[in-house]
Amino acid sequence: MDTSAFDFELPGELIAQYPAPDRTAARLLVFDRASGSLADAVVRDLPALLRRGDLLVLNETKVFPARLLGHRVPSGGAVECLLIGRVDEARWEALVHPGQKLQPGARVVFEGANRALHAEILERRFHGRRLIRMWTNDGTDAERVVDEIGHMPLPPYIHRPDEVSDRERYQTVFASRRGSVAAPTAGLHFTEPLLVEIAARGVERVQITLHVGYGTFKPVSVDRIEDHVVDPEWYEIEPAAALAIDNAREAGRRVIAVGTTTTRALESAVDPKTGRIQPGGRWTSLFIRPGFRFRVVGGLFTNFHLPRSSLLMLVAAFAGHDRVLAAYREAVREHYRFYSYGDAMLVL
Repeated sequence: MDTSAFDFELPGELIAQYPAPDRTAARLLVFDRASGSLADAVVRDLPALLRRGDLLVLNETKVFPARLLGHRVPSGGAVECLLIGRVDEARWEALVHPGQKLQPGARVVFEGANRALHAEILERRFHGRRLIRMWTNDGTDAERVVDEIGHMPLPPYIHRPDEVSDRERYQTVFASRRGSVAAPTAGLHFTEPLLVEIAARGVERVQITLHVGYGTFKPVSVDRIEDHVVDPEWYEIEPAAALAIDNAREAGRRVIAVGTTTTRALESAVDPKTGRIQPGGRWTSLFIRPGFRFRVVGGLFTNFHLPRSSLLMLVAAFAGHDRVLAAYREAVREHYRFYSYGDAMLVL
């Protein structure tokens, strides 16, 4: 299938630069797969749109402040570093800028109000990545200092510096497992009162984990989507959550995935022999695109995604290519807000 089939016109002013004042005040486009009908709502209407017996699945990954700003030693040249993941106690994989000037052996220091974090480039890796070593002069764990002086890794389409408020708003209220460099943005719309109201409606809830990597922003640059490769991401499903998901499926109840990350984890976890959810942790590079057969997910709550992105392709696989692109055109006409801090869509 041609990648160009997932293009759509999006005025720049519809790309949300800030979240809605209240998480549940974001607009919600409700998409009925059976009829193809669309209806306007807001996120706080969600409890009334679900039904007793539904199982809501959330991604409880936690974003860490992975963006570091510093300077080279001894030249003082500005350096920006995005931590991708910790390799061991001292070493991390990262993207660095300016990459050409930061060759193996280069030294950098990142400074906060009361802390300094030192780094050395150890080796170059594929796709502009570097292996770096980080340490502090007083022996404080580098991860602790990252949390103190790092910046929230806002997506590249948010054209402003991060602010103090982003530490709270670019994080779900149920985040508990540190490991993501990007938020599972569908979950940003939920509040504790909303979750309580959803539960009062007889909707069950479980939480799983998929740590979102930088590859979530990776464009599909090939002409045919079948040639695209999704970067691997780590997911974990506890035995109790796996059992609850299987029980819902066996009873014919809907499993509603909150976000594309949750969807990929759920569909990756199906045992090909038994059809049941496999508990535990694994890497997944699952690329869900039109033609994919969903075995777990029966409903999807998601944000609006970039043109030509693997995330848009996942939604199109779930709800139909033509209908999804038509829904996106309607969202543009109605001035819905797009991407991480934007509005949402509920596909049932």
